[in-house]
Amino acid sequence: MDSAVEMKEPLSKNRIKWLQSLTKKKVRDEEGLFFAEGVKLVDDLLPAFECHSIYATEDYFSSRGKVAALEGGYVVTKEELKRLSAQCAPQSVFAVFKKRDAGFNPVVLDGKLSLALDTVQDPGNLGTIIRIADWFGIEHVLCSKETVEVYNPKVVQATMGALARVSVHYVDLVEVLKETSLPVYGTFLEGEDIYGEALSAEGVIVMGNEGNGVSEEVKKLVSRKLYIPNFPKGRETSESLNVAVATAITCAEFRRRTY
Repeated sequence: MDSAVEMKEPLSKNRIKWLQSLTKKKVRDEEGLFFAEGVKLVDDLLPAFECHSIYATEDYFSSRGKVAALEGGYVVTKEELKRLSAQCAPQSVFAVFKKRDAGFNPVVLDGKLSLALDTVQDPGNLGTIIRIADWFGIEHVLCSKETVEVYNPKVVQATMGALARVSVHYVDLVEVLKETSLPVYGTFLEGEDIYGEALSAEGVIVMGNEGNGVSEEVKKLVSRKLYIPNFPKGRETSESLNVAVATAITCAEFRRRTY
């Protein structure tokens, strides 16, 4: 349906209650839906995901014309948006989208550089890593089943629209890494200096949990262990880097030398 259906009366209590319930993973899983807020984020997701329904101010709709949504669009007030929003300062649009098909075919990794996340728990970290992947042209991110859900509102928000261009797959990470013929890289304190190691243009880069790093089972499948050195060498410094920061440094070095 290609329409922006005006709704002059306030949203019903049941509709608002249902929209608010999408903050819960159980409901998102049952409905196969997730939501996003903000002009830039929603505009990026609209071409990439099927839109279930959209709730926005008159100004938003008038500046874009018709919006494709299964249940159409609802013109709402800023006060109504505040009731729907999970943000401190809600913007002019709130949209509900259908989740992507969860299927995964290992063939999509061939000839490419991809990321694998081993039990990354923080929503902000996952969202930022997806954004980093987008920046460096990495199209596929593999997540262990223990990694935080990609459709968590905080993750979606942190991607800043990168979710439209990066495919996130929840897989049995051990099985996928066992089967791949690609080089498998990972960052470790006992690894080899990334700035002196040969890097390939294709492969899988594994990043570990915020507190425990890469699990022992996954670690056994890493063929190339890398280390991001601190500067100057030998200086007392922080124990480790944030996983999203380490991902950015690693991806930048791969692209600098192999792109």
